[in-house]
Amino acid sequence: MPPPAHIDPTTIDLTRVIADREAIRRLNRHRFAMEQLDAVVMIDREANLIIGYKDVRPDEFWVPGHFPGQPLLPGVLMCEAGAQLASYFAVTAGAINEENEMLVFGGLDNVRFRGVVRPGDRLVLVSKAIRIKKRQSIHSVQGFVGPAMVYHGEVIGVAMERAGG
Repeated sequence: MPPPAHIDPTTIDLTRVIADREAIRRLNRHRFAMEQLDAVVMIDREANLIIGYKDVRPDEFWVPGHFPGQPLLPGVLMCEAGAQLASYFAVTAGAINEENEMLVFGGLDNVRFRGVVRPGDRLVLVSKAIRIKKRQSIHSVQGFVGPAMVYHGEVIGVAMERAGG
């Protein structure tokens, strides 16, 4: 049984983009094929909630091989997209010193995949911060395609010194 949704996905306004890819790049250091987040559409600091999405394109690097003739977004990339959303929230909340630190993957707990994501789908991501501290943050992340929860889990982020500072 999936956990209760942090928010009803049918109530999310996906047209009100508050951070596009360029704005996300200013805080998240991922580039090229590792950029897994297309937009942030809501941040609620009081509820420790952030919502964004990834548009799954047919030209992504994994499509030809995962699986030929029946491409499915790899679960690890769903988790990465959720982690990038959680990182954006933690960085904007001041969890790290942006000038000389970055937030990196520290682990995953209780991850479950409950549906498939295919090219052409929009993976809506909802992250609820459970803990945001200077050295570690923990976020409960859920992914939806339409009203269906396709994955959920806890993402752990840790601060790491940036190269050269």
